[in-house]
Amino acid sequence: NIRSLVCSGSRSSKTFKPKKNIPEGSHQYELLKHAEATLGSGNLRMAVMLPDGEDLNEWVAVNTVDFFNQINMLYGTITDFCTEESCPVMSAGPKYEYHWADGTNIKKPIKCSAPKYIDYLMTWVQDQLDDETLFPSKIGVPFPKNFMSVAKTILKRLFRVYAHIYHQHFDPVIQLQEEAHLNTSFKHFIFFVQEFNLIDRRELAPLQELIEKLTSKDR
Repeated sequence: NIRSLVCSGSRSSKTFKPKKNIPEGSHQYELLKHAEATLGSGNLRMAVMLPDGEDLNEWVAVNTVDFFNQINMLYGTITDFCTEESCPVMSAGPKYEYHWADGTNIKKPIKCSAPKYIDYLMTWVQDQLDDETLFPSKIGVPFPKNFMSVAKTILKRLFRVYAHIYHQHFDPVIQLQEEAHLNTSFKHFIFFVQEFNLIDRRELAPLQELIEKLTSKDR
């Protein structure tokens, strides 16, 4: 159907945010390379651990950027299936519905469709990542005192995109043969937030069974 392709095409380009690049040659770039190398070993529990002598804020920052890029890409593949019609509310199964507020532009939570919610969410995350006072990319520039609480909010919100994809769009994920990619990305994400206790257990409830299944093999 040409019309839906045109509509979704214009929207997906909007939802699909540009990749956030970590500057080459920077210390954060080295950390990202380290993360990629340990991921390659296949041991996700080891891969999320803070490397010896590294700053926790910096490690959390690098991985948060990486998860943003991964989720951005994963959601980008299924935007044709996530429309105003198919997903009039942002949900993760029948029991969980999310309303959007960012505390600045939208103070009172608003009910909106999943594509709209995810667009708000990804734009908001991107703005945080681009803010040099929050996510300094230059060596020697300190992280702000509230960095961890900002990172926790970002990760909590990124989790909701995984939850929505798993609950509402798992069939297209299977059709696109993205299941293994999605599971690996999510498992990496979960091990990371568990390692540093970054997301409240209650927030993870929509995917609790899946989390137990994915992590039980690696205890």
